Amino acid sequence: MSGEISPSGSTPALRASHADRDRVVDVLRVAAGDGLLTSDELDERLEVALSARTIGELTPLTADLPPVSAGTAVAGVKDVVRIEQRFSTVRRVGRWVVPRRLELAVEWCEVTLDFTQAVITQDTLRIDMDMSGKTLTLITRPGIVVDADALAVEFSKVKIRQAPASGTSVTLRVELVGKKSFGRVVVRPPRRSFGQWLLRKSPSLPAIASP
Repeated sequence: MSGEISPSGSTPALRASHADRDRVVDVLRVAAGDGLLTSDELDERLEVALSARTIGELTPLTADLPPVSAGTAVAGVKDVVRIEQRFSTVRRVGRWVVPRRLELAVEWCEVTLDFTQAVITQDTLRIDMDMSGKTLTLITRPGIVVDADALAVEFSKVKIRQAPASGTSVTLRVELVGKKSFGRVVVRPPRRSFGQWLLRKSPSLPAIASP
């Protein structure tokens, strides 16, 4: 096996522990961050890893990945990311790896966190905010919910418009805590493209008579 991390001397029939599952999840997360796995592949493998009962179920999940030591896997996972900026723009878009906690200490910065293509490997993201001025924008997708009940606001507005659930279970819960003074917090789904807008509007378009 190549990229797998498992206890030495373990056999496929042995029961997998929480630590065994966590080590495989870390390897998958690093691989996705390096572009070795697509979002769909990551989601499929994570689902198997988190529900695996034996070492044998975990083994195939990392067999086609490059060798990764336990230390490398842990180093590649950033549980806490801190962003400190003033008078600038902060953007996390595309395939970025969502940490377990994000410390946001910014002044008069436009901050955008786009989760539509983000790599998500845990069920909760805590955003500790100390933000003044401008707007924090969270762009969600089905399965992501945002909770701002613990956020203290001062001269600020919070507008949350969750992405339609469409029967999707919750895959990530974003908790906003700390303080936001001045400016806004906006939570919204992705904007529709012109083609999507046109398709949605098409039933109301007048019919064109044949010549």
